[in-house]
Amino acid sequence: MKYLIASDLHGSSFYVSKLEKIIEKEHPDKIILLGDLLYHGPRNHLPEEYDTMKVIDILNKYKDSIIAVRGNCDAEVDQMVLDFPIMDDYKLLEIDGLKWCLTHGHINDRVPHQDAILIQGHTHAYSLTPTFMNPGSISIPKQHPEHTFILYENRYFQLVDLEGNKLEELSL
Repeated sequence: MKYLIASDLHGSSFYVSKLEKIIEKEHPDKIILLGDLLYHGPRNHLPEEYDTMKVIDILNKYKDSIIAVRGNCDAEVDQMVLDFPIMDDYKLLEIDGLKWCLTHGHINDRVPHQDAILIQGHTHAYSLTPTFMNPGSISIPKQHPEHTFILYENRYFQLVDLEGNKLEELSL
């Protein structure tokens, strides 16, 4: 199965539309969203083309494929407009014999990630190691200029930007 992992969309219809083009090209079986989907938060500037209603429409098209966790900028009102669950603080998955712990990253002291790859967002800075991964941010990257996500298939992880450039890769 193919997975697309993204985080920190922050209501940017501009970048979520670009992500949708990637989804249509790659046809992932599952889309993992690591929180901060609609609201930009008080510490961030408004992202390009901030339009939560358009982001809602795009994301809800993929409701049957999305696995999501709650970010620090996600609230109950966001759950009211999204057609897939977003309020779990973390999710534990086993994929191809690998244990994954998915979380946003703002409450890691309460996340049972021992013996699992910790996959989180929150910092807006990408990382790809055998024990810790962060897809960076779709809309407001920090530390790196690229707007990034992770593609996974058959124990192979690729860090990719929204222009389709592979930045890093890891095989486990």
